[in-house]
Formats: sequence, C-alpha cells, structure tokens
Amino acid sequence: MPRAEPSSGRTTESVGGCAIKKELKDVADATEDATNSRALEVVARAGFAVSGILHFLIGLVAIRLAMGGTGKADVSGAVQQLAGQPAGPLLLWGSFAACVALALWQTSDAIFDFEHMPAKKKLGKKLKAALQAVVYAALAVSLVSFAIGAGKENSTSTSDLTVTVMKAPGGYALLLFIGAAVAVTGIIYAIRGFRQSFTKHLRLPASQQAQSAVKALGVAGYAAKGIALLLAGLLIIIATVRVRPEESTGLDGGLKALRDQPFGIYMLAAVGAGLICYGVFMVVRAKLAKM
Repeated sequence: MPRAEPSSGRTTESVGGCAIKKELKDVADATEDATNSRALEVVARAGFAVSGILHFLIGLVAIRLAMGGTGKADVSGAVQQLAGQPAGPLLLWGSFAACVALALWQTSDAIFDFEHMPAKKKLGKKLKAALQAVVYAALAVSLVSFAIGAGKENSTSTSDLTVTVMKAPGGYALLLFIGAAVAVTGIIYAIRGFRQSFTKHLRLPASQQAQSAVKALGVAGYAAKGIALLLAGLLIIIATVRVRPEESTGLDGGLKALRDQPFGIYMLAAVGAGLICYGVFMVVRAKLAKM
C-alpha cells in the first residue's frame, strides 16, 4: 500500500504565511496608533496655523502690490519673510516640524481611515487626504530649504519649472493638465467657501457670534484663495498654449497680472484682504479642526 505524501511542509508554509500576515497587521496597527497619538495631533494642528501665517503674509504682500509696492506674493516669498524675522531660524524649524506632523497625519488618514464608507466615497476621501499630505510635505521642504540656507540660493521659479516640464516627453499635455487642475482647484475652493462646506471639518464654538465670525472668515478666505489659484492655473495654460513658459509665473504672477487689469488694484487689494482672512481662518482651524 503506497504511503501518503507528508503534509507537514504545506502546514508549515501555511503557518508561516499566517505568522507573516499577523506581524504585518501588528506593524500596521502600531503605525496607526503612533500616527493617531495625542502628541502628534497637537503638533499636526500647528501645521494649520503655519499655513495660516504664510497665507496672511501673502495677503499682506498682495495689498502692498495693490498700493504700488514690491514683493513676492507666493509661498517662497512668505517663507522668506518668515526667515527674516528676529527668531527666523526657530520659526522655520518649528514650522517645518508642524508641517511634517500634519503631512504624516494626513498620510495616516489616507492609508488607515474611512474604511467604513462606501467604496466611491472612501476613495475620494483617501485621495483628498493623500493630496493634503503632499501639499504639507512640499511646504515642509520649502521651509527646511530656507532653514538650512539653501532656499534663497536654489530657488526655482515657476517659469523655470515650466521650461523643464515643457521639454520633457509629454510635457505639453502634462502642463495643460496641471494648469487645468490648479484652475479647477481654485473654483472648488471658491464654491466651498460660498457653500460654507468647510464648516463640516470644524467643531464650531458654542457662541453664535463666534460661529458667525469663523464662517465669515472662511467664506472670504476660501473665495480669495480660489481666485488666486484660478489665476495661477490660467497663467500656466496660457503660457503652455502660446509656448511662452516665461509667462507661467505662478501665484505671484497671477496676482500681479490681476493688478494690471481695469480696476485691478482694487480687485488685488480685495484678494489680499481675503487671503489675510484665510490666514486667520487657518489659525482658528488649528484649534477647531476635526482631526
């Protein structure tokens, strides 16, 4: 009578596979716990405040431009202003840590959260969290580059990046896509402001007056940021279509282009005031955000 093949190898394989899966699950659980810790949440909340301060500074530059002054009305210009303060290095490193923490928090949301939602809604939420993680990671890179002294020396303009992308295979189509994405994001921001849909991400204060103040800041801020992004996106599209990358000048160029239009100085001043409102709103969000 022939002997049955021993099954111990398959059993060992199965047990080994289960052990690996358990270890991976334990690692994932530990990572989720770490990224949802109270300490990380506190630092991550400060990331919203950093974003608010930078938008506030951009708004101030926009108003200065409307009044005939000079300045660079974009993130790099705002970071440079922050670096120029008496406690500049401390502010830059503290802001860097806050943005890294918020990027990690959003990454954790993209990986671990929203599992209870329907597939389509879950995908949208995860993508949004992932994009937010990328935004704050990029902001952290900008902050640390100035903190180590490389930001001013190695600053690359939007037009320089446009030239590089335009020369790459498929660069023309990619630039059109980027410009359209930035412009659409601007429209979404404006709609979010007017609809006050940003309030669902906040724990609003009990006072009716405080609620009204937060909502007013949010409406003005989201609308202004939406207009600024729309202008920046349109400049990228126009520069790409005309094959004139020097016209792709980002947020700073978009705001300066607005100044040159009829009644432009008034519109630019209004956008600047709105960006200041958005900055104040983001500082308030640091306290009221649902994490």
